[in-house]
Amino acid sequence: MAGIGYHTDAFNSSNWSFEQCMKWAQKNGLKFIECGLIDGCAYIQALGYYPHIASYEDPVLLRKKLESYGLQFSQIDAAFPMSLPEGATIGVEYVKHAIRYAKLVGAPCVDTTDNRTKPEGMTEREAMAHMKRCYVDIVRVAEGYGVIVNIEPHGYFTTKPKFMAEMLGFCDSPCLRMNMDTGNTFIAGQDPVAFVEQFKDRISHCHVKDVSPALAEAVRGKATGIAMSVCAIGNGVNADNIRRCVEILLANGYQGVFSLECEGAGGLIDESLAWFRRALKDAEKAARKK
Repeated sequence: MAGIGYHTDAFNSSNWSFEQCMKWAQKNGLKFIECGLIDGCAYIQALGYYPHIASYEDPVLLRKKLESYGLQFSQIDAAFPMSLPEGATIGVEYVKHAIRYAKLVGAPCVDTTDNRTKPEGMTEREAMAHMKRCYVDIVRVAEGYGVIVNIEPHGYFTTKPKFMAEMLGFCDSPCLRMNMDTGNTFIAGQDPVAFVEQFKDRISHCHVKDVSPALAEAVRGKATGIAMSVCAIGNGVNADNIRRCVEILLANGYQGVFSLECEGAGGLIDESLAWFRRALKDAEKAARKK
């Protein structure tokens, strides 16, 4: 059965620690959590003011701590913009390190993406060839560790279905799949429902984001992604799309996690969780009838 989790980005603005995020998940009956991986040390994270994990933290001990809260990772976020020239140097090594960490910490997936704009000085074909070299190298390691590398629609290439289809074909491997994002696809001017319908067989993880009416009016079709919902999920203009995306995935046998990405301050994520639980329950009923 599909599960519900959340991305700890929700509490970036609250300056929470990752431990506080685990406590929130446990309090709210969640079983899954997702966060970013810092490849090194950052003072704000070390002091407990940042809700993500650092690579110097022991992954096995962290896994045991997660288990003590009744939690497990649904995914580790390693979303370096791979289309940049630095994707071949910084990005590849960062993602490969995240794969190794994911294996030890018990995360089945690692998330990746591209940059919001086409790389300066590269044609589209040059950028795609560049990313293919990067992903071939990454997936080789992912296969060795049995970890899925997801590509998320979040940038210039990944939010366009023709490029996403090509990227998912970079390697003939079960370890190269897609992290759907309902908010990014919508804000990029795409139809999230059509996006899910096209790629439903390749989706292994899903970010759930709504979009406020004001934000949609201001930037839809002009941006390729948003960090999180700034309105409660279910209260925005993307709510009906989210319901339909969930229905399509469940009808297709999806057993991954729906990871909520919503601002945590002001109770927005609490409201979002309540709404999504109802939406998922309705979708499960509909799927059983078919």
